Amino acid sequence: MISRSETNGRREDDTRENIAYIRQMLGELRQVALGEGADMLCYLIEMAYVEAGDVQAGRRPRSVFHRD
Repeated sequence: MISRSETNGRREDDTRENIAYIRQMLGELRQVALGEGADMLCYLIEMAYVEAGDVQAGRRPRSVFHRD
């Protein structure tokens, strides 16, 4: 039987991987937007990229509604 702490640990690992993936995709999307000259879109994607980095580093919670 899998303990609750093991399940929570696995969820945390999955969450970290998901945030890292999102951040990576945002970086790639930013490059596409930059190449298209979509300045506002590039800016918004960059803000999301920075936010994902802050979440990864633990400087910000994942949600403003549900504190970790």
